[in-house]
Amino acid sequence: MTSSKISNLQNPCILCCAITGSVPTKSANPAVPISIPEQVESCQEAVEAGASILHCHVRNEDETPTSDPEKFARLKEELERYCAGAVIQFSTGGRSGAGAERGGMLSLRPDMASLTVGSNNFPTRVYENPPDLVEWLSSEMIKYEITPEIEAFDLSHILQAIKMHEEGRLYGKLYVQFVMGVKNAMPVDKYVFDFYVETMKRLAPDAPWCAAGIGPGEVIVNEWAIAAGGHTRAGLEDNVRLDRDTLAPSNAALIKRAADLCEKYERPVATFDQTREILGLRPQ
Repeated sequence: MTSSKISNLQNPCILCCAITGSVPTKSANPAVPISIPEQVESCQEAVEAGASILHCHVRNEDETPTSDPEKFARLKEELERYCAGAVIQFSTGGRSGAGAERGGMLSLRPDMASLTVGSNNFPTRVYENPPDLVEWLSSEMIKYEITPEIEAFDLSHILQAIKMHEEGRLYGKLYVQFVMGVKNAMPVDKYVFDFYVETMKRLAPDAPWCAAGIGPGEVIVNEWAIAAGGHTRAGLEDNVRLDRDTLAPSNAALIKRAADLCEKYERPVATFDQTREILGLRPQ
């Protein structure tokens, strides 16, 4: 066995499932889980396919997004019951609320929470993350011992996250996710991806990183990340199709596709315990 294959086998790949997000609806794909029971069932299937992180949003009955702490509490309770040991990650994204409302569920102490440390354009709006809100969200995560997953939509977000971590303004281990393929933000571009990876290696060599692609870019970025030794994310939040003509039947189908890529590159899919160890999370 070559040294590169040995290295791959000793480098488990974390698969994160982005369950439902704030945008996809059942009109786009009937498999999008909206209610808490639907999300829990979808998560169980995704975990069986290889997911160890569950990236959580909650919705109202009319499918609109919300940051309602009571809904997050119910989802967390059910996931801890039916997906025991999986890493629960709450979203503090801006589509679900405004200002401090975006972090109102952090007192529930999930294992992780998403955090974007700068603003950028989305398809029809500015995704606003002003410095005072970023500082407040990060301080709440420190208060409740929640490891942030930095959602980086731009190079400046990576650099700012590294700076914040060096200054002790982020809790736990630095973990950066490159998000590529959002219209008006960073496209799916291999040169840029490679530069992101080299930037992490140069400025934060001990920090794990992951990558997510939106829409048809999902499987492309999945493969880039897995081949480069990073971790990756898939799920109906990011992409509702297997290909141009085929709707994804479930979150599990998208996670399985990523798991198959892990097999292609001879990387084991990370277990719950391995994921917690890699990210420095509290054990279950």
